[in-house]
Amino acid sequence: MKRIFNLSLCVLSAALLLAACGKQEPKTTAAAEPKVYLVGAEATFAPFEYQNEQKEIVGFDVDVMNAIADKAGFKIKFVNTPFEGIFNFLAQGDRDLLASAITITDERKQTVDFSEPYFEANQLIVVPKDSKVAKFADLKNMKVGVQSATTGDEIVQKELGKSNPNIKRLESATLVMKELEGGGVEAVVSDNGVIKNYIKNNPSEGFRFIADPEFPKEYYGIAVKKGNAELLAKVNQGLAAIKADGTYDKIYAKYFADTAK
Repeated sequence: MKRIFNLSLCVLSAALLLAACGKQEPKTTAAAEPKVYLVGAEATFAPFEYQNEQKEIVGFDVDVMNAIADKAGFKIKFVNTPFEGIFNFLAQGDRDLLASAITITDERKQTVDFSEPYFEANQLIVVPKDSKVAKFADLKNMKVGVQSATTGDEIVQKELGKSNPNIKRLESATLVMKELEGGGVEAVVSDNGVIKNYIKNNPSEGFRFIADPEFPKEYYGIAVKKGNAELLAKVNQGLAAIKADGTYDKIYAKYFADTAK
């Protein structure tokens, strides 16, 4: 009886062990977090992108890009990025998108892909009110401030010469305007939206702007890494949607109510 009891106990233990080994815990699969696309923007270019008192990046481009992402169903995060070298951040994969008042040019198209245009711009000349400058050609022998690597920089180079020491290049539009305030340059060439915003908010500085018909129209686009067709399609889809439903017009009016398109 003892042997039979021991044998039964062994069989029962083995059965319990097999049952335990065969038991599977229910699998819990965590939902994958959606990708957050990093958007590069040089946040010293008001009203397109700048930092508020809380150091948050805000502005026209930010509102437009957030609306695009919302319509197209993807998430974004803005990262303050110096404009000189901003395309390198994109090429290296440190940024997924660039939304920083970037003019679409044939040269830039060689290294990045652009969305459909979302803003029409042009260059303006800024001078003190008592300056005799009336047109772009008048800057020929003057000290001119520009933001490095911008289309304003390129246009001034063509007029004054690429290595002309009278061209003063600074890393942001804010610094360029400070240089004009301090008398370090006699004129500034920069984008119309930025210039008009600056003069409107700094009337005591006594500056005026000049629009020269020699300056061509420019169009801003959102840049993605060359060949990233999937992300580009999402951006264009969202951009078309916010233009169609009036969202874009509302954002435009918020920042440029007194500026003709």
